Amino acid sequence: SGGLIPTYLVVKSLGMINTMWALIIPNAVAIWNIIIMRTFFQQSIPHEVQESAQMDGCGNIRILLKIVLPLSLPILAVMTLFYSVAHWNSYFSALIYLTERAKYPLQLILREILIQSNMQDMIQTSEESLARTIMEAESIKYSVVIIANLPVLLLYPFLQRYFVKGMVIGAIKG
Repeated sequence: SGGLIPTYLVVKSLGMINTMWALIIPNAVAIWNIIIMRTFFQQSIPHEVQESAQMDGCGNIRILLKIVLPLSLPILAVMTLFYSVAHWNSYFSALIYLTERAKYPLQLILREILIQSNMQDMIQTSEESLARTIMEAESIKYSVVIIANLPVLLLYPFLQRYFVKGMVIGAIKG
């Protein structure tokens, strides 16, 4: 993005280089998601319900915990899915901020495997060993791809019922 160099300098000055916080904090909040959440809160949570809770003696924290959060489950589920998929699939931030190979996330390891398998295709060896090497590289590559997608595939069914309702929040209504 356009702010890569300033962001890198801020992360470096905060001492977060080569830590997991360098991957999480700079991408913790996206403005588009804030706009979607604001629209949801304005359209879906009636102000009258909050007023009636205040008249019944509820404080702000109790209104948040008992009224706003239960009514906000669709948008919270959608944002959880968006952020978890985005963080799980990101490899560029790890490529920029991490220097120790032991701290690499799975996506960066997958990237290395893909690059290595492409490099092995270019090396001249005998046909028999080349075929075996290519088959081993391809099987490792595809198994890592399946393993990389497994957490998202496991998370989605739990959030699916909220996903459709939360996605149409930002849509234009006629």
